[in-house]
Order: sequence, then structure tokens, then C-alpha cells
Amino acid sequence: MGIGCWRNTLWLLAALVLAARLGHFQRWEGFQEKSMSKANMNSTLQFFMETYNNASNDTYLFQVDKLLRSQMQLTTGVEYMISVKISRTKCKRNSSRNSCPIQSKKKLKKSFICDFLVYTVPWMNYYQLWNNSCLEA
Repeated sequence: MGIGCWRNTLWLLAALVLAARLGHFQRWEGFQEKSMSKANMNSTLQFFMETYNNASNDTYLFQVDKLLRSQMQLTTGVEYMISVKISRTKCKRNSSRNSCPIQSKKKLKKSFICDFLVYTVPWMNYYQLWNNSCLEA
């Protein structure tokens, strides 16, 4: 056998290994109910709330009141599909407080159930909100 024949065999072998690996990843596609690390959960929720509060016209800030559901999917990064209950706090938009209690005054209470999809590359601290839908609770 000549050198060209061995080279073709090596290319074919490399293509088969690549196809086998890609097939492995394709079997793991779709969103899965997997628990995410506390650090990833906190940073993803914090990113969502900052994005939500920046886009909101409300006088008060909102925060996550309850995590309802989380799913993840591995892609080139990690996609999180999350459902949360968010509630209005006692802190106004220009507040510099880190901790804001949930609004207790009946007339000011307001909550939403939000479903959102975030794409993240956690090891690069990169987040992008792909989809967001909130309905009054």
C-alpha cells in the first residue's frame, strides 16, 4: 500500500470517529429536568431579574419569589428554560439596597408567573435572554 492509501484510510477513520461522537451528542438533545448548580441558578435568575427590571416601567423592583420549574439543554453553551413567580418588592428602582422584602401593602402587591429561555456560557459569564413571557398571577 502506498502513502496515499494510508492517508485515505486515516481520513475515513477520523470521519467515522467524528460521526460516532456527533451521534452521541444528538441522542442527548432536548430539554431535560436536571438540577443546575446553585451558582448557575443564582447567576441565571439574577441576569433575568436585571433584564426584567431594566425593561419594566414599574416604580418598584421585582424579584424572584418562587422557582416553579427549571430545565436545561446542552448546546454550544447551556440553555435554561425556567418558570418563576416574581413579585413586586418594597424597593424603588433607584434603590441601592441589595435586599428588598416583598411588597406587603395590599394595593401595591403584584406578582407574575414568568417563563423564560436563557442561553448562557457560564464559564465565560455570558448570558442572553432568548424568550420571555410573563402573565399576572
